[in-house]
Amino acid sequence: MTDAPGIVVTGASGRMGQMLIETINASDRANLVGAIERPGHGWIGKDLGEMMGGMSSGVIVTDDALEAFAKAQAVVDFTSPAASVDFAALAAQARCVHVIGTTGFAESDLKKIGAAARHATVIRAGNMSLGVNLLVQLTKKAAAALDDDYDIEVIEAHHNQKVDAPSGTALMLGQAAADGRNISLENAADRARDGITGARERGQIGFHAVRGGDIVGEHDVLFAAPGERIVLRHVASDRAVFARGAVKAALWGQGRRPGEYDMLDVLGLKEN
Repeated sequence: MTDAPGIVVTGASGRMGQMLIETINASDRANLVGAIERPGHGWIGKDLGEMMGGMSSGVIVTDDALEAFAKAQAVVDFTSPAASVDFAALAAQARCVHVIGTTGFAESDLKKIGAAARHATVIRAGNMSLGVNLLVQLTKKAAAALDDDYDIEVIEAHHNQKVDAPSGTALMLGQAAADGRNISLENAADRARDGITGARERGQIGFHAVRGGDIVGEHDVLFAAPGERIVLRHVASDRAVFARGAVKAALWGQGRRPGEYDMLDVLGLKEN
């Protein structure tokens, strides 16, 4: 394990944080070297393993991200847009790979992450699973093959604690559909149908968000035309699929040139 890249996990106490920690600890290709929590959190200064209900791990939870990043080769980050933007600047200073699974960024946030990527490798994706990234490619191909007689609707469902909508994955799928049709998603997206909306406009890409219970993540892309419907679907039943993808990205990023990458790069699915 001494030759394995050292990885820091941000938001260590959260559901994804703990899943990432378990995934790294189970891997023979990665080494957990740090855990970050926000200032004032109850885990700060305490042993991570003990806080997770297990044996002492020797990893002490800290709120000093730069110090932790300086000792690591990669950071895996599923937190909040504001926190991820701050972490991007610090990861760039430390010259370590920054894997970002956070969603809900504003355009101004993405510009700051882009600036950080001039100095470090940044891998950002709305979804880290292999299946979803295959679905993105299938959506693009289907949209390119089917004309405007086929209305496109993206339907997503998540747990009741998710704070952004549509999900980052839904937006990835919508963008793939727009790319397939060579149109602007910003101009084609319809996210807020309510009341007397009138007939659906030809060429729109609709978005619908369901929130309830402990749904991990479900995404459907519907192509509906007179007489037939095509549905492309992905269902995640275990957050481990996202954690495994994120760790794969952290390992893939080792030795890469600075810049912005996504999971299509990591999985070798990006079209030239």
